[in-house]
Amino acid sequence: MRTRFWVAALFLLPALVLLGALVVYPIGYSIVRSLYDARGSGFVGVRNYGTVFSDPGTLTAIKNNAVWVVVAPSITTALGLIFAVLTERVRWGTAFKLVVFMPMAISMLAAGIIFRLVYEQDPNRGVANAAIAGVHDVFSPSSVYPGARPRPGADLSPSAGGSYTTRSTARAGTPALLPLVGIPETNLPSTAQQAAAPRGGGSGVTGTVWLDFRPGGGGRPGVIDPGEKGLKGVTVQAVRGGRVVASARTAADGTFTLPATAAGARLRLPASNFAAGYGGVDWLGPTLVTPSIIGAYVWMWAGFAMVLIAAGLAGVPRELLEAARVDGAGEWQIFRRITVPLLAPVLVVVLVTLMINVLKIFDLVYIIAPGATQNNAMVLALKLYLTSFGGGDDQGVGSAISVLLLLLVLPVMVFNIRRIRRERRR
Repeated sequence: MRTRFWVAALFLLPALVLLGALVVYPIGYSIVRSLYDARGSGFVGVRNYGTVFSDPGTLTAIKNNAVWVVVAPSITTALGLIFAVLTERVRWGTAFKLVVFMPMAISMLAAGIIFRLVYEQDPNRGVANAAIAGVHDVFSPSSVYPGARPRPGADLSPSAGGSYTTRSTARAGTPALLPLVGIPETNLPSTAQQAAAPRGGGSGVTGTVWLDFRPGGGGRPGVIDPGEKGLKGVTVQAVRGGRVVASARTAADGTFTLPATAAGARLRLPASNFAAGYGGVDWLGPTLVTPSIIGAYVWMWAGFAMVLIAAGLAGVPRELLEAARVDGAGEWQIFRRITVPLLAPVLVVVLVTLMINVLKIFDLVYIIAPGATQNNAMVLALKLYLTSFGGGDDQGVGSAISVLLLLLVLPVMVFNIRRIRRERRR
């Protein structure tokens, strides 16, 4: 270096020019710009930094960034370690690694669009809620006609729990007419038939539950008219003294028959007939929006962690593992006392890399978080963009946020540089 200084400088010059133009100059300009007002013409000193730390949105962003730095790299590294260890024990491990690593080939923009659809709250559109609703309906079936209600003037009034009960008591030989409205024609089952008038006579209690409306309008309220459909599968209960004494379900034409014990009781249509269907989890609501976006990030980057850890695992001496098995150590003991300590340098590399990556997360939050909850999912990079270019038009405060983000990244970078130097000394 002493004898050929200018030769070394000549070779380093292109890299230094690029480094200065793309890194040093933007950092220096951002620091200077943070000391000026929104127009860039008036010097305001550290006033922009005061604005940053007094803005609730920025404080929320700092809190969310802290959550990201702690949670996302930890989960991603842990999953990468588990995948790397398990794929060594199966014959189709290479195919599994390929599948797990594939999301890395997808851009953040595409991944954000994918998970925006996955997290749709409507179970008919969102994959996550479709799966949850499917499991939910196995244990708690959805109602037959959600949103249905009695026609005004009918002999039905609201009762406890969202059910409807007749005002009068049922009588044998006198048909009970229970007209309902509020059901779209398209929601009726394909097997729905023309509503039929119940047959009188006999010792039992008969009646009809039907949709008291026909396409095109017309008809008489409370009367079964041509074109009006019966409501199949509605549960009808006979209640006396607060106790159900009989129960029946309506046929395809809406008719039902209760035994003679129902005479003198009131007829009730329980709430299970009308309760709204399970609407799914509000993944993108104020409470779950940040964990949901972290889930999308983990889906993308778990493959990256797995590949790096698998490369480190390939360098672990097999003799140590075999010796531990010969000495009687279990697989969990081998994993905890041998595999993980030997992989510690690789795990630190993955963890630090992901921490730096999540500090500047922007794309996923901007795309996945809807406008109503974007403030709840706010992170510093997104706050910087919105303040400077996304409607705030205040590049002074935006530059102050960028300096703050730089200061948060620096400790991680310093730690990483020191770790690399220690490894070189070894």
